[in-house]
Formats: sequence, C-alpha cells, structure tokens
Amino acid sequence: MTRFFDALRSLGFRRGPRRLSGGIAGGLAERFGVDVWLVRILVLASFLLPVLGIGVYLVVWILTPWQDGSIPLERALAKVSGGA
Repeated sequence: MTRFFDALRSLGFRRGPRRLSGGIAGGLAERFGVDVWLVRILVLASFLLPVLGIGVYLVVWILTPWQDGSIPLERALAKVSGGA
C-alpha cells in the first residue's frame, strides 16, 4: 500500500495553498495554470451531475496529498491499523 501512496505523491499534485475547503480546486488551478475561481465554478457545476460530481470529488479529496505530502486515506488507515 505504501507504493500506492508514494505513487500519488510522485504525481506532483498537491492541494492548493489558496483553499476554501478541501483545496482540490486550488491544486487543480495551480497545476494547470488557470484562475482558481474558474476551477471552483467548474467543480461546483460538476456537483449537478448525479452522484458523479460529488463522488469523484470525495475520492480525489481522500487521495490528494496536502502541501506537506500527507494523504488523508493513508493517515486514516494508519490510525485503524494502530500505526503512526
């Protein structure tokens, strides 16, 4: 499982420093060099799609590293298994 999380980190995508909630739109905007508000509007528009928009956002949220490289799913699994 460590290789999976290391592979996610190696993609170079991080949650954006200019975040309102999860930082996903900020990270996408930074990665692709577009305005953060444009990405936020597109993300909100994707929520209009039944299940798909919110579902994909939640999956991306649990798999996207923070600025320090920690991944929410990895931390949750470590707590469940009794690791650090």
